Parts: sequence; structure tokens; C-alpha cells
Amino acid sequence: MSSLELVVALGVTILVCASVARRIGAAPPVPMLLAGILLGFVPALRAVHLPPEAVLLLFLPVLLYWEGFTSSIRQIRRDLRVIVLLSTVLVVLTAAGAAVVTHALGVPWGPAWVLGAAIAPTDATAVGVLGRVLPRRLGTVLRAESLVNDGTALVLYALAVGITIGDEEFSWGGLGVNFVLSYGGGVVTGLAVTYLVLQFRKRLTDAFQHTLFAVVTPLAAYLLAEAAEVSGVLAVVVSGLWVGRVSPLAFPAYARQQVRTVMNFLTALANCALFVLVGLEAQSAVRGLSSVGLVRGLLIAAGVCGVIIGVRFGWLFVSPYIIRALDRRPSQRARRLSSRPRAVMASAGFRGAVSMAAALSVPHTIASGEPFPDRDLIIFVTAVVIGVTVLVQAPLLPRVVRWAHMGEDRSVEQERHRAEVESTEHALAELPELAGRLGTPPEVVEQIRIEYDRRLRSLHDGEPGRGRRATEQQRQYIDLELAMLADKHDTIIGMHRRGEIDDEVLRAVQDVIDQEKVRETRRRPA
Repeated sequence: MSSLELVVALGVTILVCASVARRIGAAPPVPMLLAGILLGFVPALRAVHLPPEAVLLLFLPVLLYWEGFTSSIRQIRRDLRVIVLLSTVLVVLTAAGAAVVTHALGVPWGPAWVLGAAIAPTDATAVGVLGRVLPRRLGTVLRAESLVNDGTALVLYALAVGITIGDEEFSWGGLGVNFVLSYGGGVVTGLAVTYLVLQFRKRLTDAFQHTLFAVVTPLAAYLLAEAAEVSGVLAVVVSGLWVGRVSPLAFPAYARQQVRTVMNFLTALANCALFVLVGLEAQSAVRGLSSVGLVRGLLIAAGVCGVIIGVRFGWLFVSPYIIRALDRRPSQRARRLSSRPRAVMASAGFRGAVSMAAALSVPHTIASGEPFPDRDLIIFVTAVVIGVTVLVQAPLLPRVVRWAHMGEDRSVEQERHRAEVESTEHALAELPELAGRLGTPPEVVEQIRIEYDRRLRSLHDGEPGRGRRATEQQRQYIDLELAMLADKHDTIIGMHRRGEIDDEVLRAVQDVIDQEKVRETRRRPA
């Protein structure tokens, strides 16, 4: 199959699966992965493979950058200790547990550790998409964990592969040095690249250039970090967090809007394509299993699935008691979670494309020229682990959340309401001074004041426990305004059909109407 045919097949699959996911209320990765597995039965697609270089050098940097950009630094700072422990200690324990079980089932230690390192980290894209049903705090912790834990896993993975092929020897000191250099170097690289990028972007006025920088920045940070043999993952995450932090002040509004629109589209498309390709590779992994029988392969995969789930549950239920014994400060007690939220976090350990890319990156041969032992088994078990976490754990997560009785997290809504009220009140208070500075006529000032007064009354009356009349009036007001905009749109379409206005004029007027429609639709109360 040609590359063009593959792109068309992927596009059609993504369109169909997105429609199915919306219709049945499922998270998009679930039907995408299933579709990829089913596509593997098509003879023309059996030769298609997921290039690990494409995941690690093309998809991963952009996806991690945008996850970092849209993450809350305040929430990350609040639970930093938990995030650090999840993304380091838990990764090491998971890799070790998977290696022990795999070795107990007859696999040599080298390949067992390679497999353990590959499936140890949770996947940022999978957690970001599948974990949207989670409350705000839990979602932030899990997203931050998945952003950082790839760095830990890839250090373990590189060491395990190097020892297996005969290029390296294990030592605890060497492992510690590798961790420090990888993490520290990744952070420094991310900070350096972002600092340089921000110096350019602060001087730009073109939205296209801002968008291009948003795409190129994570790629540059990742490539530079990898060239320096430090963590490209951390370089990208640090860059995304920093740019997201300064974006509200450093960039103009039109640039932020275009960057957000383009990046949301690119990351959504990349996510969907990745899960379809992972499904294709999972099907190929079953066909390529030759070193052991299918039954034994499934037995090993079941043991690994059991241990990674068990280790995650065990860590999330044991570590809080260790922390409590060491830290009894009131602030620590205020951050404690009960057992049910911890069960929700334990149930959200999804694996994805990063694990598959790591498995596919295992060399075919070792230093002596012999085949890498059990390479096909590593890919097969990784594919099964991804399938179990995405197709079994993910659909069960909403039920676990309901079982936990965590309720709806209204903190974001309350903070947003407060921000809208205070910003509107401040703008009204500053209206005379602003109008005087701009030389605005009194009649225009009065129109603005009336509109802002109406919005403020609507915000006040829309608070929980208060009357909803103003909110309903705002909804009716916006509905009428949208109807009038639709009538304006129909009018210019009619003028265009009659030949009274040119195509260029139609597009210019239509663009203004479309912007007004989008703005009013966003303001409409739910």
C-alpha cells in the first residue's frame, strides 16, 4: 500500500471512529484502537508498521508539549511530591515487578527488564484523553505523572537494552548518574531552548509565525536534548509548561487563538492516528510471535498485566502511609486523599504509543550478531498490555469514578465565575478613564456601559443558589442575536447568488459574521 493510500485509509478510519465514539459516548482511543486491530486483517495493510522514530521524534514532542502547555502549574506545585514519586519510584517498581514475573515465566533477565521498562510508564496522550472524566485534582496529578515518567522509563530502557546487547555493565552508581544527567540535562535544555524562542516570539506580530514556533519549539527542544543524550521528554515538558505560563502576557490575543486552534487540531489528529497505528501494530505483533507459542505468550502477558496493575494499586495505597509517618504537618494532612480517590488513580494507569515505540525500538541483533532474545515476545506482551489498559480499564474508569462518590468538581466553574465578575467590574470602573484616553464619544461609551451592566447582572444572578432570571434572559438575548446573524448570513448568500457581490466580498463579510457567531455561542449559558 502506498503512503497516500495509507493516509486516506487512516483519515477515513478516524472519521468513522470519531463518529462512533460520539454516538456511543466512548472515549475516542477505544474505537480507534479496535479499528486498528481490525484493519490488520486487511491483507494490503499487513505490511504497515508503526515507525518508532515517528513516535519518538515527531508525534511525542508535539503531544507532550501541548499537554504541558495546557497543564496547571499551580495544581502541579500543590501535589509535586506525589507526582515525583509516581513518575520515578513507581516506574522503577513497575519495571522491576514486570521483569521479575517475566523472568519467573522463563524469559532471560535482559529481555525481561527491557519489557518492564517499556510498559512501566503511563502514556500522556492516553491519560489526557481517557482521563477527562476525572476530577480536576486527580486529572492534573495523573497528567503530570505521565508527562514526566517517560524520562525515568527511557533511562531504564536504554540501560536494559545496553546490558542485553553487551554494550554496558550495570552499576548502581552509573544508574544514579544517568538519572541525574538525564533529568538535569533535560530541564536545562528545555529552559535554554524556551528562553531563546521567547525572545523571538515576543517581537512577532504575525499569527502564522507564532503558530510555526509552537510546532517547531518542541521538536527543536527534543532533538537538541537527544543529541546531548539527555531526556528529550523533560526538555519538551519544561518548554510547554514555561510557554503556557507566559503566554497570557507575552503573546497577542489573535496569536493565542490561532495557536490554540491549530495545536488542538494537530494533537487530536495525532492522537487518533497513533491509536489506529498501535492497533495495527498489535495485530502484527500477534502474527509475528514465533519464539514462544501463543498460549505461553498470553500467559506471560497476563502475568505482566496483573503485576503492573497490582504494583500501581499497592503503591497508591501504601505510599500515603509512609508519607504520613514522615510528614505530619497540617498542610500535608490537608492534601490527603481517602482510599476511594486513590482507587480511581490506580485505575487510570493507561499505556499507549510510547510503550509500543519502545518495544519496536529494541534492536534486532546483539553485539555478537545473534538475534535479540525474545524481541517478538516483548512486542507482543506490550501490545497486550496496551490493549488491556485501553480496552478494559478505560471503559471501566467512569464506573470507578461513580463508585468513588467523588461528585462533580465545581472548582473550575467557581473560579471562572469569580474571574468574569471581577474583570467585568474592574472594566466598568475604568470605563471613564479608558474612554477619555481614547477620545470615545459619549454615546458609544453609554452603549458599552449598558452592555457591560447587563453582563454583570447576568453573572451575579447566575451564582449558585440565586435567581436564574437574568441567566435565562442572557440565553434568550444571545439566541436572538444568533438568529439575526443567521439572517444576515442568508442575506449575503442570496446577494452572492444573484451576482450582486463578488466571492472575495462574500468571504470577507462571512468571516466577520462567523467570528461574531463563535463569540456569542461561547458566551451562551449552558
